[in-house]
Amino acid sequence: MKKVIITGANGMIGGIILRHCLERNDVSRIVSIGRKKTGISHPKLLEVLHDDFLNFSAIAPHFENQDLCFFCIGVYTGQVSREEFRKITVDVTAAFARTLKERSPDAAFCFLSGQGADRSEKSRIMFAKDKGIAENMLVNLGFKQLSIFRPGYIYPVTRRKEPNFSYRIFRALYKPVLSNLFPWATITSEQLAAAMIQAGFNGGPKMIYENSEIKDLLN
Repeated sequence: MKKVIITGANGMIGGIILRHCLERNDVSRIVSIGRKKTGISHPKLLEVLHDDFLNFSAIAPHFENQDLCFFCIGVYTGQVSREEFRKITVDVTAAFARTLKERSPDAAFCFLSGQGADRSEKSRIMFAKDKGIAENMLVNLGFKQLSIFRPGYIYPVTRRKEPNFSYRIFRALYKPVLSNLFPWATITSEQLAAAMIQAGFNGGPKMIYENSEIKDLLN
């Protein structure tokens, strides 16, 4: 029986992963770390509310004895300042991952990154550079099982309020155009969540999965 810790469960992918984990018979407990409640009530689920995502010492005992982590926190480019993007993408990831590694050294870690992440850390593109920095930090922590996912455009299967005009256009074009002409650069929210669950619970052939390789996990 697995003990799972999730952060980002109020988001698109984290919410799907939480729902599927609750339905699995091989999961005994789920700890969700977040700033607000998910609205889900379930005997397996413990929701831990926390405000300071740069310091988890106050809730560190909840990181103990975990088998598997799904880290699904992220922010869209343009939604926040350059400094805030770096803090969320790099600093929050580092604080969470280091606490987990200290308290549950054998836990598997699944990280939601993004297409174009640059592990050389030289890209002039903010998203690519910061995601690459975060990936390198996770690799250096030495998790026994680390799975990094680099999706392209994620099509929200469940309708949502899109974060900006570009995403409204992408959603409108996904089924008639993008999914057919650019399958290597697009994936549905359900496919991505299912692939992360597959790799998290069963392992996988690699550490970093590009968009097309994420889909291969489902075959």
